[in-house]
Amino acid sequence: MASPWKLSGMQRQVLALYRCFLRAARLKNLEDRQRIVSVVSAEFHHNANNVDRKNFQYIEYLLRRGKRQLEQLKNSTTVSLSTINLNSCALNTITEDKKLASTYH
Repeated sequence: MASPWKLSGMQRQVLALYRCFLRAARLKNLEDRQRIVSVVSAEFHHNANNVDRKNFQYIEYLLRRGKRQLEQLKNSTTVSLSTINLNSCALNTITEDKKLASTYH
């Protein structure tokens, strides 16, 4: 049954990328596949809930990054994916820098 909503070109690209990740995960062993599906699903859900739908530049960046990650995943030597939360890492670094700066002043 066709969806009553028409998807934009960018939405179709995001869904296609998600499906490609799931297809690539099928090529890995069961344990790695489950981890990959979990990471990919969490990443896509996180971005769907936290990225402004009108921020096309950032969405295009995420699509490019996702395509690069997909190519890495398709490589036969790659067994799994991981994510890194840059925002919390950056905040921790800033907090540590401020602590160091206050110690020296």
